[in-house]
Formats: sequence, C-alpha cells, structure tokens
Amino acid sequence: MTDHDDVRDLLAAWAFGALEPAEEHTVRPHLATCESCAAEAERLRTTARLLDGPSPESVEVSARVLEGPRPESDDAARGALDGLPPNPAGAVRDGLVVTPLDALLARARRARAAAAPVARHATPYAAAVAALGALLPELAGRWSTPVVHDWDVHATLAHLLAADEHLAVRLGVGARVPGARIDEDMEWGAAWERRTAEVIAHEYGRTPEETVAAWSAQAADLLATPYASDPELAAGTTLLMGIRLPVTEHFLVRGFEAWIHTDDIGRALGIAVPPPPEEHLGQLVRLAVRILGGALGSGAPPVLFGVRGGEEWVLGSQSDPVAAELTLDPVDFCLLVGGRYAPDAVPRNATGDAAAVRNVLEAAASLSWL
Repeated sequence: MTDHDDVRDLLAAWAFGALEPAEEHTVRPHLATCESCAAEAERLRTTARLLDGPSPESVEVSARVLEGPRPESDDAARGALDGLPPNPAGAVRDGLVVTPLDALLARARRARAAAAPVARHATPYAAAVAALGALLPELAGRWSTPVVHDWDVHATLAHLLAADEHLAVRLGVGARVPGARIDEDMEWGAAWERRTAEVIAHEYGRTPEETVAAWSAQAADLLATPYASDPELAAGTTLLMGIRLPVTEHFLVRGFEAWIHTDDIGRALGIAVPPPPEEHLGQLVRLAVRILGGALGSGAPPVLFGVRGGEEWVLGSQSDPVAAELTLDPVDFCLLVGGRYAPDAVPRNATGDAAAVRNVLEAAASLSWL
C-alpha cells in the first residue's frame, strides 16, 4: 500500500477529528500537496459537519434569515416559497453554492421535528421529504430550469408526485391527480412511464406552487398512514414497480427516489445538497444490495462487494471462489443504482476478474428506473 492509500484510509477519521497525533503528522503534509485527497477531505469534513449538525446559533440564524416562519398547515410548501429570494449569496465551489448547506439542514431538521414520528423504515423517506422541502425556497422563479431527462424543475416535482402515488394508493391514500390506477396487466415500466407523463401533463396546467402543495400533502398522508409507524403492519408485501417487497422496503425506495431527485434539482440549480445521514444511507445501501443480489442470481461469478467504511457482501454464486473484489463509496453506489453514473464511470477500487466486476456494475446500473 502506498502513502497515498494510507492517507485516503485516514480521511474519514480526519474529518471527524479522530486521528492520533502520529496520524495527523502523516495526513496534514499530504493534504498540502495532493489535490485529490484535499478535495476528498473537504467533502468528508463538510459531511461530518452536516451529520453532527450546525451549532444552535447557526441553526437559529439560518432559520431566521433563510427560512422565515415555519408553516403549520398542509400548505407548508406554498408558505415556504413566499418572500424568500432565490439562491442566497454564498461561496461557489466547483459550480455549487456552498453557503446554503447549513440553512438547508436547519430547514430539514425543523420540518422533521414538526412531523409525526415514524418507524425506522420510514425515516429515510421522511428525511428526504424534509430535505426537498428545505430546498423549495430556492426554486422560486427557477421552475423552468432543466433538471434530468427532459424534465425541468416543475416536471421533476410532478414526477415525484406520480412516483409516490403508487404506494400511496396501495396504502389507502387518495390520489391527488385524477386517473390514478395500478394496471397489473401492463408491463410495469410502461405503466410507470405512462402515469408519469399523465401527471406531468396535468401539473403543467397548474402552477408550480400547486404541484408542490399536492406533492407535500401526499407525502404527509403517506407518512401519516399506520404503515409508516408500525413495522409489524408494514412487514406485509405488495407488488409495485415490478417487484414484490415488504411495505417497509417500499418506503425505503420512496426515500431513495426523493433523495436522488432532490440532488438532481440541487445540481441543476448549482446548490450542494447534503447526502442522506449515515444511518439512512446504510439502509438505502443494504436495500440496493439485496435487490442487486437478486438481479445477479446465483449463477453469476462471485464478487466480494463492499462500500467504503461499511459492510461487505458476496454477490453472485455463494459456492464458487470469489473471482473479484469491488469497493465503492456508498453515495457513489446509490448514484450508480439510481442511474446517475455509467458503469464504466463510477469511481471504484477493484481487483481480480474485470469481467466479473463489470457484470456487477452493469447489473447495478440496470436497476435504475428514476
């Protein structure tokens, strides 16, 4: 292992201020001369600050200056848009506005605190909804900004309204857009695309604020169902998006998609959006690994797959010798599964059979429907 590799293995501990003195003497000089490690260290330090949370003074100032009064009704999304200038001034790094991060986190934490408590399986979705709600004040006057696929910001919110609708209807929540149905006879991908197109067309006939209000109310209704707070009730399975999963895991899928599209919107607007908290990210990674393992099947060449700083799994055959080892950053892995990385472009550490590694990466990318 090189000195460079040694330092990279210490960066997470450095970000959290947990290095031994001797390790500090190794890391600091290296960061002064290595641009890639310095950039990674800064990213990890920013994440560490976000996971720890801003100081009470920072939260108070951020909330007072950028959030305004916290809305108390189902029209929270509309209220959050009122009276706030888009894109408050802040430093720009790599094209992303950095200063609003504390404000986004403060808004999200306030929204989560005000929401009804939910069980662990629904917390990633609740947090992702809060994070997108925290981003809403930055959207005023920027709804036509291109985001992803052929969607602008308005259409992306409409897509999320359509995406959550399938689970909402299953759990007894009334649809916010006419014509909602789950057609079990149609191939799920075609049904999914058709409904998304219908909802986007419908929402283009309304104001962006009305679309936000509909999405926000539907999300609140989903989180208010007994399935969001009762793990035993949510342990039952249901078929959505071509896959039968426990309702607990469908809530995780909803959280995954809400985070991905919040990140899409942030990137389109030049605003750095924090990744999910570590615990939530772990839940999303484990869900993606379970689905990926099923997609690969037992006949694929076995690959020891791990996420940096986390768990490891053998994907593919469980009886043959491991053909390769593959390690990804957990956020990069989720972005790959979410279709935001091409298999050959995602940063990785890999050894062994290159074809076996490629098979895993391509299977992960093929899971995306976002």
